[in-house]
Amino acid sequence: MSKYVKDLMTRDIAKRIDGVSDCLLVSVIGLDSNSTVNLRRDLRGKGINLLVVKNSLARRACEGTSLAPAFDGVKGTTAIVWGAEDFVSLAKEITKLADDDTLKSFETRGGVLDGEALTPDKVKEISKWPSRVEQLSIVAGQILSVGANLSGALLGPGGLLASQLKEKAGGESEEAAGEDAPGEEAAGEEAASEEAAGEEAAGETASGESAPAEAPTE
Repeated sequence: MSKYVKDLMTRDIAKRIDGVSDCLLVSVIGLDSNSTVNLRRDLRGKGINLLVVKNSLARRACEGTSLAPAFDGVKGTTAIVWGAEDFVSLAKEITKLADDDTLKSFETRGGVLDGEALTPDKVKEISKWPSRVEQLSIVAGQILSVGANLSGALLGPGGLLASQLKEKAGGESEEAAGEDAPGEEAAGEEAASEEAAGEEAAGETASGESAPAEAPTE
């Protein structure tokens, strides 16, 4: 391969991975054409890109970038994969494919994350981390749990206080009713006494009027 062609291929690789900061390396050597086409289609549907490159050209294309450590010690033809919703989701998908018995020739060769080279074992370890969606779900659950606990803490004493106030108000009403009862009884007795005295006076008056006058004695 002439230097001119190598330079063209190197520039093309650099253009394809421009803006990519993290990636994984996989081996697809041994896959037949149909399996490769299906693999590319499935990965593309999940927002994952796959680019088969020669290691020496990829190393030149990645010089001075955060991807460069990924190609240290890697030989032969390899494939660069990047994309997905986040790096953990990418690692999960690639690890699942590597464990697929129908893709025996597919294997993880490493990668790079935040400028640090990753071994195949490290990639498998990262695949067990929670993805971005899972992390958001966990955080949301924690926030809702705190809110529920806070609401319960606020409503619990509030409900207890309301119950105590209601109970106290009911007790005061009963006491007031009890205090009013003797007064009403006394008023009733006083009214009855006055009525009896009036009747007695009326009776005496009636007796005086009905008695006949005595004849004068000569």
